[in-house]
Amino acid sequence: MEAIAKVTGVRVTPRKCKLVIDLVRGKNVADALGILANVNKSATPVVAKLIKSAAANAVGLYRCS
Repeated sequence: MEAIAKVTGVRVTPRKCKLVIDLVRGKNVADALGILANVNKSATPVVAKLIKSAAANAVGLYRCS
Protein backbone atom coordinates (compact mmCIF):
# COMPACT_ATOMS: atom_id res chain seq x y z
CA MET A 1 0.00 0.00 0.00
CA GLU A 2 1.32 3.42 -0.90
CA ALA A 3 0.38 6.63 0.83
CA ILE A 4 1.10 10.13 -0.39
CA ALA A 5 2.14 13.11 1.69
CA LYS A 6 3.50 16.43 0.49
CA VAL A 7 5.37 19.12 2.32
CA THR A 8 5.57 22.79 1.35
CA GLY A 9 7.33 25.78 2.78
CA VAL A 10 10.47 23.93 3.81
CA ARG A 11 13.72 25.84 3.48
CA VAL A 12 15.83 22.90 2.34
CA THR A 13 17.00 22.58 -1.24
CA PRO A 14 15.42 19.84 -3.37
CA ARG A 15 18.82 18.30 -4.11
CA LYS A 16 19.53 17.81 -0.40
CA CYS A 17 16.08 16.31 0.14
CA LYS A 18 16.52 13.96 -2.82
CA LEU A 19 19.76 12.58 -1.33
CA VAL A 20 17.93 11.62 1.85
CA ILE A 21 14.78 10.36 0.12
CA ASP A 22 16.81 8.09 -2.17
CA LEU A 23 18.19 6.33 0.90
CA VAL A 24 14.75 5.25 2.08
CA ARG A 25 12.83 4.89 -1.17
CA GLY A 26 11.10 1.50 -1.38
CA LYS A 27 11.58 0.64 2.30
CA ASN A 28 8.78 0.09 4.78
CA VAL A 29 8.09 2.72 7.45
CA ALA A 30 10.01 1.09 10.29
CA ASP A 31 13.11 0.49 8.18
CA ALA A 32 13.00 3.99 6.71
CA LEU A 33 12.78 5.66 10.12
CA GLY A 34 15.58 3.43 11.39
CA ILE A 35 17.82 4.49 8.53
CA LEU A 36 16.96 8.15 9.03
CA ALA A 37 17.88 7.91 12.71
CA ASN A 38 21.49 7.36 11.64
CA VAL A 39 21.70 9.94 8.83
CA ASN A 40 23.25 13.30 9.59
CA LYS A 41 21.86 15.55 6.84
CA SER A 42 19.94 18.81 7.05
CA ALA A 43 16.88 17.33 5.32
CA THR A 44 16.58 14.31 7.61
CA PRO A 45 14.07 15.79 10.12
CA VAL A 46 11.84 17.01 7.30
CA VAL A 47 11.84 13.62 5.55
CA ALA A 48 11.23 11.76 8.81
CA LYS A 49 8.25 13.97 9.62
CA LEU A 50 6.94 13.46 6.09
CA ILE A 51 7.19 9.66 6.37
CA LYS A 52 5.35 9.71 9.69
CA SER A 53 2.64 11.87 8.13
CA ALA A 54 2.26 9.50 5.17
CA ALA A 55 1.97 6.55 7.56
CA ALA A 56 -0.71 8.35 9.55
CA ASN A 57 -2.55 9.19 6.33
CA ALA A 58 -2.48 5.54 5.32
CA VAL A 59 -3.89 4.44 8.66
CA GLY A 60 -6.65 7.04 8.52
CA LEU A 61 -7.65 6.72 4.89
CA TYR A 62 -7.04 3.07 4.08
CA ARG A 63 -7.47 1.63 7.57
CA CYS A 64 -4.22 -0.27 7.32
CA SER A 65 -1.66 -0.60 10.08
